[in-house]
Amino acid sequence: MAVALSTLVEEADRYLASSRIADYCPNGLQVEGAPQVTRIVSGVTASQALLDAAVEADADLILVHHGYFWKGENPCVTGMKQRRLKTLLKHDISLLAYHLPLDLHAEVGNNVQLARQLDITVEGPLDPENPKIVGLVGSLSEPMTPRDFARKVQEVMGREPLLIEGEQMIRRVGWCTGGGQGYIDQAVLAGVDLYLSGEASEQTFHSARENGISFIAAGHHATERYGVQALGDYLARRFALEHIFIDCPNPI
Repeated sequence: MAVALSTLVEEADRYLASSRIADYCPNGLQVEGAPQVTRIVSGVTASQALLDAAVEADADLILVHHGYFWKGENPCVTGMKQRRLKTLLKHDISLLAYHLPLDLHAEVGNNVQLARQLDITVEGPLDPENPKIVGLVGSLSEPMTPRDFARKVQEVMGREPLLIEGEQMIRRVGWCTGGGQGYIDQAVLAGVDLYLSGEASEQTFHSARENGISFIAAGHHATERYGVQALGDYLARRFALEHIFIDCPNPI
């Protein structure tokens, strides 16, 4: 079956409430392609590798978390940007991208989906007083040592995480997918035993050590693979479309 591109975009925008969320990039339809959609390819980032794979898969639409046109970037269509846009336009493929709306969503959001992967029970936001902070807090069904939890993360993510090991058992967890390492101070105030994000900064080590918590950096790309898959599955079910998730490896 096929659905009108405008209908699919309208539903995705509605479902994610994207118009109500301030962001660093435009959310929704970023590049317009064919007016009808039968096959969606999803991926974390609209890299050239994903575009080429979508062309091979005969996709009508590419759905991503990291799209284009970020605030502060050079607006000139040259080099890498020209090649990417040329690929989309030449093959009449649409690009649909959602950044913070996909981090925040209560069903298909990156943070909620990661919690399901790691068997964490969501309890609430990392900082209830600041809705701009997209992280969550939750608990494990049984306490684990930091190393055991890190092994679980490795099994799920398919890559060895960076572990800064604290002394206490892990019962309460805070997390934010992607580049959320800066929220470690909010995690400390939330009383977590371990904070997990995609990336780490130099000061993250000291914050974890001096505040007596464990920290895991599990990979920006790796922690954000699940939201876009869930959104693609939702749209495929909603409109009886084909959906293919393509994971272009990224060690960062």
